[in-house]
Amino acid sequence: MAEPVLVTGAAGFIGFHVAKRLVEGGQRVVGLDNLNAYYDPAVKRDRLAALPKDGRFTFEQLDLGDRAALAGLFERHRFPLVIHLAAQAGVRYSVDNPPAYADANLSGFTNVLEGCRQHGCRHLVYASSSSVYGANTRLPFRTSDNVDHPLSFYAATKKANELMAHTYAHVFGLPTTGLRFFTAYGPWGRPDMAMWLFAKAIFAGEPVRLFKDGRMRRDYTYIDDVVDAIAGLVGHIPAPDPTWSGDAPNPATSPAPWRVYNIGNTTALETSYVLGLLEEAIGRKAVREALPMQAGDVPDTCADISDLTAAIGFRPKTAIEDGVERFVAWFRDYHRL
Repeated sequence: MAEPVLVTGAAGFIGFHVAKRLVEGGQRVVGLDNLNAYYDPAVKRDRLAALPKDGRFTFEQLDLGDRAALAGLFERHRFPLVIHLAAQAGVRYSVDNPPAYADANLSGFTNVLEGCRQHGCRHLVYASSSSVYGANTRLPFRTSDNVDHPLSFYAATKKANELMAHTYAHVFGLPTTGLRFFTAYGPWGRPDMAMWLFAKAIFAGEPVRLFKDGRMRRDYTYIDDVVDAIAGLVGHIPAPDPTWSGDAPNPATSPAPWRVYNIGNTTALETSYVLGLLEEAIGRKAVREALPMQAGDVPDTCADISDLTAAIGFRPKTAIEDGVERFVAWFRDYHRL
């Protein structure tokens, strides 16, 4: 395509991998990131340095809260496709600093929506989160489930993003697709997430902190599978659902061009089991420290992806055992261990 795609959060974990996949497929990409210090910006710069340097990828260091600068970027490029993955991440950090989430995830998302509306975007694909399921306990989580009881401010902002996107789809006809990511992991993962934290602690001989005694269950989804799902949905532009009824509203679809999908692996694994796989791949035992659950956490997650499979034929390919081995191999190389 001659027209570039905008990938926000391009220096982040998922954003980097999406930008890399698009560029390697011949697509021009404009990557946007503010390189904030929520975790070490050096990791973000290293990701950017790993992207091709042949002109297909260009980087803009820009904050989504800078409305004028973002509007100027949209004016210059008139992106036909926007993959919005930038956000203030982290459930636990949102307990300590809610305003950071309002700024990035609410005001920033409004600026992205306006850029899409004003400049002819044909499809906005944006990151939501499995955290929107909040107090729900029936597994697996289905997109048709009600998600009105978030347990963290981060989750509340992600639910708000879905509602904001729906409004723009309804009022302005902007096609939007929300991605409810479950626990993504793999090479170039986030330093604030369990897989990285556990590996770092094992190599350093430091205690691994296991919340809920390691019995919390998560739907660990390998990054290549995540990117496969996003790549499939990019060209799957939502249309109004003719079967939708206001008498029995389905939360997963709409009479507007709006959809949400779970991006998961469909299997809930205990944290202690995943730690065991890391121990095996690293060749060392962890020092385990049992702790109670943290504020904002949910006990278990597991994705029902039946609607995603029906839409684009997606099925995850990577077993957790293989994914952990690949992550550890990358981790050793990256840290020269």
